Amino acid sequence: MTSGSTSNDDVWLVIPVFNEAEVIRDVVSAAARTFPNIVCVDDGSRDGSSAEIRAAAASADGIRLVRHPVNLGQGAAIQTGVEYARAQPNARFFVTFDADGQHRVEDVVAMVDRLRSEPVDIVVGTRFAEGRSESVPLVRRMALRTIVFLSPRTRRLGLTDAHNGLRAFNRTVADDLDLMMSGMSHASEFVALIDHYHWRVTEQPVTILYTDYSRAKGQSLINGVNIVADGLLHGRMRK
Repeated sequence: MTSGSTSNDDVWLVIPVFNEAEVIRDVVSAAARTFPNIVCVDDGSRDGSSAEIRAAAASADGIRLVRHPVNLGQGAAIQTGVEYARAQPNARFFVTFDADGQHRVEDVVAMVDRLRSEPVDIVVGTRFAEGRSESVPLVRRMALRTIVFLSPRTRRLGLTDAHNGLRAFNRTVADDLDLMMSGMSHASEFVALIDHYHWRVTEQPVTILYTDYSRAKGQSLINGVNIVADGLLHGRMRK
């Protein structure tokens, strides 16, 4: 870190969780070694996700569990997690972090460091920089490119990978964040909010870890197009 708190005690990781019992304990335990404040939002999981999170919390004081009684969708889980985190003392920076092991802690460190040292409000991860897109499965790469192509707002903001779930943002963003799209379409809504509030945004090259487990949870091309269509409709509704 170049400035601010070297212990990351002013950073909160928000992890939406739905049926991730197979990997969530390892994901949370690994992240907690660098970021001591983590809130996992179990979004109505039907497996043992909550039990695995509690097991991780038994060895790390800063891990918190919030539960939705039914599955509401990733957008709702993120909103719940941010609301919980922003109510905590000394919370300055917030990170949305996937539960399936795709995101790297070292990328989060770099993104938070930029929030501390640069005049930006939100840093969005991108898979399309420095040749990293070659690691993205072909169908998913097509879906992500299609999303950007169909979203003039995304292109205007200079974003190349707006549906990347790895985002870091400051208190300005957290205090105004009000996601109304409960499912995966929240990603398009995030872009609309950046545009609406004129949050200062930049991208950070990140590496996504595509394991057999995470590949099974990916978005198809048609799902990607549907997400953008929903996002464009919702963007009009916000205006």
